[in-house]
Amino acid sequence: MPIALLLLALFAAGVTALRIRSLPDLPLEPSEAPASVCLCIPARNEAAELGPALDSWLAQDLPGLHIVVVDDGSTDATPQILAERTPRHPGRLTVIRNDALPAGWLGKNHALHLATATPQARSADGLLFVDADVRADDPALVRRALAMLEADPAEVLALVPAVDTAGFWERLILPFGATAFLWMVPPSRVASPKSRIACGIGAFTLIRREAYDALGGHAAAPLEPVDDMMLARRAKAAGFRNRVACGGPGLHLRMYPGLGAFVRGLRKNAVGWPGTVGIALPGAALLVALFASPLILALGDHPGWGLGLWLLVPAFVGSAHQRLSRRPMDLAWALWPLIGLPLAAGLLWALADRLRGVNHWRGRSVRLRPRRG
Repeated sequence: MPIALLLLALFAAGVTALRIRSLPDLPLEPSEAPASVCLCIPARNEAAELGPALDSWLAQDLPGLHIVVVDDGSTDATPQILAERTPRHPGRLTVIRNDALPAGWLGKNHALHLATATPQARSADGLLFVDADVRADDPALVRRALAMLEADPAEVLALVPAVDTAGFWERLILPFGATAFLWMVPPSRVASPKSRIACGIGAFTLIRREAYDALGGHAAAPLEPVDDMMLARRAKAAGFRNRVACGGPGLHLRMYPGLGAFVRGLRKNAVGWPGTVGIALPGAALLVALFASPLILALGDHPGWGLGLWLLVPAFVGSAHQRLSRRPMDLAWALWPLIGLPLAAGLLWALADRLRGVNHWRGRSVRLRPRRG
């Protein structure tokens, strides 16, 4: 077992290095071609991050950029934040208030559906889907993304953001999550038309309007919890081209403010994974065992193997974190065996939701299938 675990870690390190090398950067020179892009932002109780995030997008230097924000029934200060900015950006910012969620829709999917139905979105060359907590500190970010599509044409472009971390659990978990994303979504296979691997990211997914319409938009998958990834998967299955690039550090977000938010986010996303009911219980047990393996080895007869494994994992996670965020390693990563517990908790919570047939997010529960009996 010790040799197998170490070989697994070495394999993960090698895969990480390959993924890092295959992830392209955006061109330094932004596009000068005239283009119209409609940025669609769903916002439900996003007061903590929305103001600075929206300001960063309003500062983008693409003349043809219009921003549509759908306030999806927010009960916090989100409406006030939007009301302050709308008069200052006439012709650039449109805000829609939606208080009713129709049956058969998830809130985010419906909000994006409403945004894409506006006149500004219907006349745009491209639709850009961005979560409400994402910041674009580079004012030329959208034009650089367009320059990439000019150099390497595609209908769907996703950018991997840098992840901001503040508290202990964020610092510990999120860099591992970004590394795992690179394992699951090889950039070279995303770009290959022969591969089924596709990539859409909530922080930045740009899709050509004609491709979005051909797919039926969000209305074709109204109950899909992982809407960004599934939109890209549907696009690729329909024959459209897909690319992924590094957006950080100019594109960044604080994904989950604390441990509770991370577990709730994993719960929401895992509900949509194929086979959640079958894999949740064994998957949770396996995650706890794998992450605790250095401790298990150290308490057994293999302390040297446990130490080697304990040191190796943060090394390759650090390389991925530095590539995506340009930030140094963090001593908190030394406690990485703790990560298995919140991962297992989120997976088991998702199992409970799947058995009940609901998706729960931001205080709203949506039934995923009709009640029986």
